Parts: sequence; C-alpha cells; structure tokens
Amino acid sequence: MAHRNVTVVTEFILLGLNENSDLNIVLFVLFLFIYLITVVGNACIIIIILASAQLHSPKYFFLSQLAFLDFCYSSVFIPKMLVNFLAGQKIISYHGCLLQYSFANMFLTTECFLLAVMAYDRYVAICRPLHYAGLMTPMFCIHLVIASYLLGCANSLTHLSGLLGLSFCGPNIINHYFCDIPLLFQLSCSDTQLSEVLFTVLSGVTSVTTFLIVVSSYLGILLTVLKLHSARGRYKAFSTCASHLMVVTLFYGTMIFTYLRTSSSYPQNTAKILSVFYTLLLPILNFLIYSVRNREAKEAMKIIFKRKILP
Repeated sequence: MAHRNVTVVTEFILLGLNENSDLNIVLFVLFLFIYLITVVGNACIIIIILASAQLHSPKYFFLSQLAFLDFCYSSVFIPKMLVNFLAGQKIISYHGCLLQYSFANMFLTTECFLLAVMAYDRYVAICRPLHYAGLMTPMFCIHLVIASYLLGCANSLTHLSGLLGLSFCGPNIINHYFCDIPLLFQLSCSDTQLSEVLFTVLSGVTSVTTFLIVVSSYLGILLTVLKLHSARGRYKAFSTCASHLMVVTLFYGTMIFTYLRTSSSYPQNTAKILSVFYTLLLPILNFLIYSVRNREAKEAMKIIFKRKILP
C-alpha cells in the first residue's frame, strides 16, 4: 500500500482586511474605538434598564438581551483583531478558529430569534393591548429568551460537530479577518458536501422562520394601525416599533447581501467589507438607534444621572 505524508493543520493564517502592515496601528486605534463604543454603549443600555423601574417591561427586557448579545457578538471578533494588529501576526489556532465561528454562529442565531420575539412583542402590544399584560408575563418572556439561546446553542453545536468531522491538511490561509465557515469548507481536504448541505439547510430554516415571524408580526401591526381613525394614534403605534423595525431591516438586509449571494457575485474584498458592517458596526448602530430614538430610555438616563452623579 502506498503511503503519503499528510500535514495536519494546527493553525490558520487570517489575511485580515489588508495586507499592508503599515496600517496596523491605524486599524488598531480604529477598531479599539469601535469596540469601546460597543462595550460602553450596550453596557449603558443594560444598566439603565436594570436601574430604572419604569423600564421594567417586556420591551426593555428584550432590549437588554439584545444589547448583551451585541456585546458578546462583537467580542468574538474585535479582541483577536486587536491582538493581531499589535503582534503583527495574523494567526489563530485550529481550535480557536472553530470556537470563534461557533460562538459567532451561536450569538448570531440567538439574535435572529430574539428579533423575532421582539417583533411578536410589538405585535401583541399594538394589536392586542388589552391582553398584553396577560400574554407577555415575566415568566413567558424569560422562557422566550431562554428558547432563543437554546436554539442558538443547538444550531452552533450542530455546525461545530460537522466541522470537527472535517480534515485540514493544507493550505491554511483564510482570506478574511475571522473564521467564516464557507472559507473553512474550501480549505478542507475532506468531502464537505454533507456539511455544506447541513449549513445551508440550518441557515435557511433559521433565517426563513425568524423572517416570517417578523414579517407576519409587522403585517398585523400595519393592518391594525390602518384601522385607527386618529392620526395621533397611528403615529404613536408606529413610533413604538420604529426602532426595532430599523434594526431588523439593517440586520436582515446585511445578511441577505452577505450570505445569500452567489460565490461569484462579489470579490472576496467586497465580502469582507460587508462583513465589517454586520460583525463590527451593526452592534453600534443598534445601540445608537435605541438610545437616540427612545424617549423613555433618554429620560431614564437623565434621572439616573441626576440621582447618582449630581448632588
């Protein structure tokens, strides 16, 4: 029997956003600034919601969970990028690569379901206001959030088990700044057909299911609002879900352009730019949208500031 040497990959090289090492310091400062805004902004949202009794409602409970997910999601990518910029090396271990993708997938999937839950919450609040307190009880809201996390974990573990079954024997260069699963499929020397089908099916089911929940919820809201005779009532109804609708539009819009494109639609550099938006900038946009457009949150922030800081 013929024998051949097989090199097992123990680490991957991430090419990152650029190949010019002279820009490492500039990119380090830029992404450190982005990360600090993400951490401080989302932490402020969580603290304000926890500290303000008037914000102890299902809407803000879900918002605090979204802020926590945005913090966790950005933490999967940026710290490793910052270390690579400082060290001048763009290396990630084999297990670190799989864990990075797994955590990113878990938080992303959980956010998909959480956004669907938030859409349903707005539907009940606007379309069934008299039954809102009875339907959206604290325990039911907790169960919805736990279910979102469990579905995210299950999806991530399924993908991870598929990746662990693949062999990587070189090359080990990933033309990206994080371990994205389509690129890992390209580097594997195993048959990835089953894993790719599994990835496509699970991603499709998650995306379609949550998207249908969001769309059906907002269609119900739209029909209810159109029945209102008062212009002020219509404005109030729309304003209660405007921030969430903006976040959902940005989230699913970016996902569609990034993952539902064909492999030849965009060059890899364009794909990396799109990825920067949903992995690094979207958590900041979520914070800005909810903090700037939310009157109740801004009023609660002023109260806390006066109570805790001013004499």
